[in-house]
Amino acid sequence: MHIVIIGNGISGITAARHIRKNSDHEITVISAETDHFFSRTALMYIYMGHMKFEHTKPYEDWFWEKNNINILNKYVEKVNINSHQLQFSDGAQLAYDKLILACGSKPNKFGWPGQNLKGVQGMYSFQDLEGMEKYSKGLKRAVVVGGGLIGIEMAEMFHSRHIPVTFLVREKSFWNNVLPQGESELVNREILRNNIDLKLDAELKEIIADENGRAKAVIINTGEEIQCQFVGLTAGVSPNISFLKESGLDTDRGILVNHYFETNVEHIYAIGDCAQFKEPLPNRKPIEQVWYTGRMHGETLAQSLCGNKIPYTPGPWFNSAKFFDIEYQTYGSVQANIPEDQESLYWENEDGKKCIHLVFRKSDFKMVGVNLFGIRHRHEVWDKWLRASKTIDEVLTNFKVANFDPEFFKTYESQVVEKFNKKYPDRAIQVIRKKRLLEYLGL
Repeated sequence: MHIVIIGNGISGITAARHIRKNSDHEITVISAETDHFFSRTALMYIYMGHMKFEHTKPYEDWFWEKNNINILNKYVEKVNINSHQLQFSDGAQLAYDKLILACGSKPNKFGWPGQNLKGVQGMYSFQDLEGMEKYSKGLKRAVVVGGGLIGIEMAEMFHSRHIPVTFLVREKSFWNNVLPQGESELVNREILRNNIDLKLDAELKEIIADENGRAKAVIINTGEEIQCQFVGLTAGVSPNISFLKESGLDTDRGILVNHYFETNVEHIYAIGDCAQFKEPLPNRKPIEQVWYTGRMHGETLAQSLCGNKIPYTPGPWFNSAKFFDIEYQTYGSVQANIPEDQESLYWENEDGKKCIHLVFRKSDFKMVGVNLFGIRHRHEVWDKWLRASKTIDEVLTNFKVANFDPEFFKTYESQVVEKFNKKYPDRAIQVIRKKRLLEYLGL
């Protein structure tokens, strides 16, 4: 059986590796981006000088031939579901028995005048990194459009080279469609602390060209004109599925799949950023554009294709990121606006760079989720607590267990517990702690 995978990102390559571990099927991976798999999340560190491109490749170039995985650097223009054929841009064709679509995402463009000028691009692919490198020479100011994770990464990239950055965020506070007010304002302060020109409530209206067709300024909703020679479009990404429009596959924003990653067409599957669940799992979005979910998609589908058909059951949501020097972790569900049936306990350190936000149900105090900024906890501990539906007082009673390398980092459990005890004096933490002390003393 010939399994063809379009896309050599984390989803496609994980699927290829696990199919090879469990079968002798013929495998072909196709990508027009790079010859070999690399860590997309590490692209920023190449620009910042912390890594070289070869450092981002988890496997040596000989790995693929040794493991009998064919690699093709080609661009797929069309999928013919009736003949089981792929049409490439160079006119060549390739037959498949089973097809895995792992074609990722592309940066959003919303029809802004000038969005296709030179020096205007997103930050997603290796080619985007090359473009940033090219246009950074002699760059006096960059404008980054979009207040999300890719936007703040691009701002940090330019900042690392001492290139002035104006950051346009459409919302009233950074990423406040995802982060609650406390966390969002904490990130605002970190952005400003790094001398980034943060403009909130600011929308891009037009990009102005110079005589050579390169960006020279932007105009925003206030009418202000900002001189710049580079415009980063980081207002989110969308599934890269335009080449599938006439294929017969059911699509919405992404390629529609069930929990086995099956599409409406037999023998065709979709995983990673391009897949959209017809029925999303609880507390999860229909499209999961995160590195670790892409890996899990690939692992799960590989099992099914090798005779062990299993559904996708990822467990509690988690994610991590970095905002300049502040690490961010989230476990479970912490919404930007806490629902009526939930309560939260927000603690922020006096330095304004660390916080813990615990969210739990009003009815029974069972944990729903947690946000951590500037403090690192162990994923396996929070996964266990959330799966077991622990109450907040059970969690806080054992809070120190979650600390990551506490011998190297200052801990703040007592401050969080103290705040909880003051807010909810009728709960059991004080009683439990007293009981444990008495037991320790043998009384």
